Amino acid sequence: MPQQLQFIPFKSRSDKGWAEAWALYEASFPACERWDGTGYDRAFDDPYFEADGIWRGDEFIGILFHWNAGNYRYVEHLAILPRLRGQNMGSKAIAAFCEGRRVILEIDPPEDEISIRRQHFYQRLGFIANPYTYIHPSFRKPFHPHRLVLMSYPETLTHEEASDFADFIRERVLRYSEHENPELPKL
Repeated sequence: MPQQLQFIPFKSRSDKGWAEAWALYEASFPACERWDGTGYDRAFDDPYFEADGIWRGDEFIGILFHWNAGNYRYVEHLAILPRLRGQNMGSKAIAAFCEGRRVILEIDPPEDEISIRRQHFYQRLGFIANPYTYIHPSFRKPFHPHRLVLMSYPETLTHEEASDFADFIRERVLRYSEHENPELPKL
């Protein structure tokens, strides 16, 4: 019988599995989309933030870093170990996470094979691409803001909700990046 996936929060960088989580994080996301370690040291104390390890029994299989913004959850980073990709682990993890929740995430615009596959992955799970132009800043220097697509589950966002989301990113999430006075993202 297959083991259920568990989401176990990291409370510090010294927790069991953090070294594997950090290696996966660094290998899965470009530098402009990652915080440095000190950002996490500060964010672990933020009641809105949770950095979960995804476990199958005693086996670490991935990460799901997310924010509780009250009426929705923002999925900042999701990654599954490369050796387990293609085995529906990511689908199972995000489906379990979304159950009974409203969820927002960002993806690269669907302009190449990988970004198109990523959009289709989320669409198969019930996410909807929103029509708003959304610019997200880099988390690290040098700052290069970039366009992303907002996807939401289980329904589209109103313009006001998308604007509130951009405010949440600017006011809450970016405080753990290298930005001193973040002015982005904007709709």
